[in-house]
Amino acid sequence: MSDVAATCPRKCNCNLSRRVQCYRVGRMPKEIASTTRRLYISHSKIKQLQISDVSRLSALEEFVLTCSGTESVERNAFKALAALRILELWKNKLRCIPSLLPANLEVLKLGDNLISVLNESDFEGLKKLRVLDIQNNPILALSSSSLSSLSSLQSLTLDGNNMESVLGPLSLPNLKYLSMENNKLQFFPGSFFTALHTLLFLNLNGNLLTKAPPDLPTSLVSLMLERNQLKMLRSEDVKQLANLSELCLSENQLSSVDGAQFLSSLTRLELAGNKLQTIPVSLPATLQKIDFSNNQIEKIKAQDFQKLQDLKHLFLDNNVVKTFEDGALQRCTVLSNLALEQNLLSSIPLSLPHTLTRLDLKGNNIQRIQEQELKNLGQLQVLNLRNNKITALDHDLLKHLPRLRHLYLEGNPWNCTCDLFRTRRVLTAKGTDVKGGQCSAPTESKGENWMSSKRILHLCIHDNLYSDEEGKEIRKKANADNPSSLRVDTDDYYDYETD
Repeated sequence: MSDVAATCPRKCNCNLSRRVQCYRVGRMPKEIASTTRRLYISHSKIKQLQISDVSRLSALEEFVLTCSGTESVERNAFKALAALRILELWKNKLRCIPSLLPANLEVLKLGDNLISVLNESDFEGLKKLRVLDIQNNPILALSSSSLSSLSSLQSLTLDGNNMESVLGPLSLPNLKYLSMENNKLQFFPGSFFTALHTLLFLNLNGNLLTKAPPDLPTSLVSLMLERNQLKMLRSEDVKQLANLSELCLSENQLSSVDGAQFLSSLTRLELAGNKLQTIPVSLPATLQKIDFSNNQIEKIKAQDFQKLQDLKHLFLDNNVVKTFEDGALQRCTVLSNLALEQNLLSSIPLSLPHTLTRLDLKGNNIQRIQEQELKNLGQLQVLNLRNNKITALDHDLLKHLPRLRHLYLEGNPWNCTCDLFRTRRVLTAKGTDVKGGQCSAPTESKGENWMSSKRILHLCIHDNLYSDEEGKEIRKKANADNPSSLRVDTDDYYDYETD
């Protein structure tokens, strides 16, 4: 350890594994041992990287130089580093890719620089390169020929380049991951994806696409097309994607989705923030998560979800659902999470799956909770009734919710009669975490909370609502020094896990 410490440059940390980390240095440290394997330099001032700075580091396997204002790398600077496998030069001011990179390089990351053009000569000899990340550079166009020599490339990231056009076909026989998120691409030529026979993940979020790219590879497992300008999805766009597990189409302008029946492996479908007025027909039976939030859906029909026996999470919030046909979700026998907040429902849908653990009904027009609506929900742990028109909650209904852990009641016009204090007693005994319960009536109780008000509680005890023994026990609890035993929390924020 003493030898390592003796040769370690100022403002650097060195260890026996031949790893050196430097911070806020004004130049490339000359004292770095030639046996160093991993070198990390960040937040420094190294305007130019010269051959003499690195050529003697013949054992170097990983070199990371970030946030250091580096504008140029001398030609051939890395050529002699035969052991170099990982090179990261992100968050600098480079205008071109360093020349003559070592043949054994496997990872090259150049994000957040000023590189505007990719040339074929930039990647000559890099037959072992597996990962290439050039995100957040001003690369306006991509020609497939510039990457044609990268026969081993598995991951290509070109996010945030303001890229406007691409030319194909992209011939990368081992590519598995391709991300071109947050560019300005309006379309892809028909041949662009045809040679990508191993592609599994394709991310095109945040572009200007008006239709799905043609001839997508049959190998795809994940397709991300969120935040584009898609107006429709046609059968011919996706019918070949039998291996697709994840399809994300949120925040587009979709009014219809066709071809879902061909996606026989689909488990996740994201369609939030579109213009759907009805549930797409023939949804694949393999779906486990569906997000239809922030659309214009008015009605949930009995046949919409009949085949979805694997569905676990369904989001229908922020629509205009007024009609929810009885038993529409009855065959979703593993559904655990149902989001229906911010709709126009006047009652809780009937025959919901007994597997539900969370039910969100915030911001509807519900006035009354009825027994038949809850009697099948024995597994429910979270019930959100915020911002409805509910005035009463019968304590007898709670016997159907033995596992209820969180109950949200804010924003309802509660009529705080003594009947609510029977409900209060049951909720307290169950240990349910209750938020809200502010009284709107009668006038003398307005603004008080029926889950915490001692004044109303004493009035109800005085009116012989409870037996003598019950009254004594309630007085004892109400006068306890620790009022938190009532488990009331009026904080509007909630974060929880269900079992």
